[in-house]
Amino acid sequence: MPDLPKPKVGIVACSGEELPEGTVSRLAALRVLEELRPSRTVTICLPLFLAGGEGDRAFARFHPTITIDGCELKCAARGTARYSGRPAAEIVVRELVAAQGLAQPAGRRRLDQAGRSAVEATASRVAALVDELLGESRQRREAGPAPEQPVEATCSCGSGIPVTRLEIDGQPVELIALPPILEQLRAAGRVADRALADELLAAIKIYNFVPEGAEASYRAVLLREYARRCGKQER
Repeated sequence: MPDLPKPKVGIVACSGEELPEGTVSRLAALRVLEELRPSRTVTICLPLFLAGGEGDRAFARFHPTITIDGCELKCAARGTARYSGRPAAEIVVRELVAAQGLAQPAGRRRLDQAGRSAVEATASRVAALVDELLGESRQRREAGPAPEQPVEATCSCGSGIPVTRLEIDGQPVELIALPPILEQLRAAGRVADRALADELLAAIKIYNFVPEGAEASYRAVLLREYARRCGKQER
């Protein structure tokens, strides 16, 4: 397999500002990103993600994501599912507050005490989910979300996951992780034949969705890209 970035968890927070729960979502995400799990998480900008941010969408297709929504509209979860696949975990602040018997938060720019309590409860839940998704030890999960060394929240835009745009069956397709896969096979001196086409397709399927019935077209395009890359390297 290619040398891709180590898995982290992307945090997608609600962007709504008309509800206190929207503010809770963003503050809880920041607490996880900057204090509780800074080395294991990155933020995904929801407006940029929905507008077509290449780095954010690629990250969300390769790494697990947790969405934090303020209300039942679940804009973050629905947007992530539409453009990059279903989130690994979804949190709705309003539901979490009710389930834990907390007081309803009030205030938008400045939360009341109930709002601050909701932030802590939400952040704690997100941190626990991060540990579960990354396979952290049971002992750590039972000990609770102990803070790490605080850092500035990082964005997924510079995640280092390459995205390649190709045309397959007359349709534009974005494939993640293709360049390192091709380079690894080129370095091994592989010949562009049917066996390699099958291997390329299998590797691509690990990181991308291939529609049923389109395998032959994908094989042909992938083999062509491999031959093109080898030609460039040789020149």
